[in-house]
Amino acid sequence: MKILVTGGAGFIGSAVIRHIIQNTQDEVLNVDKLTYAGNLESLSSIAQSPRYQFSQTDICDRTALDQLFSDFQPDVVMHLAAESHVDRSITGSAAFIETNILGTYQLLEAARQYWNELVGEKKQAFRFHHISTDEVYGDLEGTEDLFLETTPYAPSSPYSASKASSDHLVRAWHRTYGLPVLITNCSNNYGPFHFPEKLIPLIILNALNGRALPVYGNGQQIRDWLYVEDHARALYQVVTQAQVGETYNIGGHNEQKNIDVVKAVCQLLEELAPNKPEGVAYYQDLITYVTDRPGHDLRYAIDASKIQKDLGWVPQESFETGLRKTVEWYLNHQEWVAHVQSGEYKNWLNQQYHTESVQ
Repeated sequence: MKILVTGGAGFIGSAVIRHIIQNTQDEVLNVDKLTYAGNLESLSSIAQSPRYQFSQTDICDRTALDQLFSDFQPDVVMHLAAESHVDRSITGSAAFIETNILGTYQLLEAARQYWNELVGEKKQAFRFHHISTDEVYGDLEGTEDLFLETTPYAPSSPYSASKASSDHLVRAWHRTYGLPVLITNCSNNYGPFHFPEKLIPLIILNALNGRALPVYGNGQQIRDWLYVEDHARALYQVVTQAQVGETYNIGGHNEQKNIDVVKAVCQLLEELAPNKPEGVAYYQDLITYVTDRPGHDLRYAIDASKIQKDLGWVPQESFETGLRKTVEWYLNHQEWVAHVQSGEYKNWLNQQYHTESVQ
């Protein structure tokens, strides 16, 4: 297959591309604007593959999208490009409206025009897979409740509202125009190559540098944690096996309170990085409670039984095994971390290709 992946330089997108190039014979076109969180260094292991190509393109640029569809002739679109940080959406929502809603609209229209011109088996096989989040459902009240694929949407933040909007657009393009779509909603991802603004890498790197480990409110917020490589496998199974029009929730079966996640990272660092910064007796001593963020959802938890029943997918990593792999990865990839923290990663495209942009 030829797979067009949007947002392929991001955390989940890069995991999807690595999975495809390393485990299949498919071709990939990575379409990414390269905002602050897009990092091509995360794809260095597969960047020289003849089955991989990259285009620095904004999904809001319809003319550029049309050209990419025409040139690459994809069999599948996997749409991961999104602004995804809740805190950033609270202080600067415009970028989330632009990319997550208007960008999805432009991509849908480009895909629809392309699909309408296909014939025969190629038209029958085409899929538009939209990758979304469990945050569109809002939060859960009861301790036993789980998000189902049929749970009503009740987004709380500008980020989750923009993702809910994009989900609605995708369903509308299926219902109105017949575009063959798939939608997946995932829980919190974690793992290698995660941009350091997110909780787990932030805690790892702050701890190693003797900085405060910020925990919102009382730290009792509950999330379901999904190892990113498990997620990548799930997404590929959905796009290659699922029936058109289906929605799947993808979760890690790993509910954890935020404070327990922070403490688990600290315990692993005690074992794996015992030489602490000066003045730090225990990593947990660095935990600092900070003012909760506005509209903070208390609990997310996914019922992932449908994807297991229909497609046979289950996560391979437990939270304990996945977290250990994650901490070990950050300890063993200090150069990647240093490039992110210094901004040097933004120069990787020039270093790799000796050009500002690759089409």
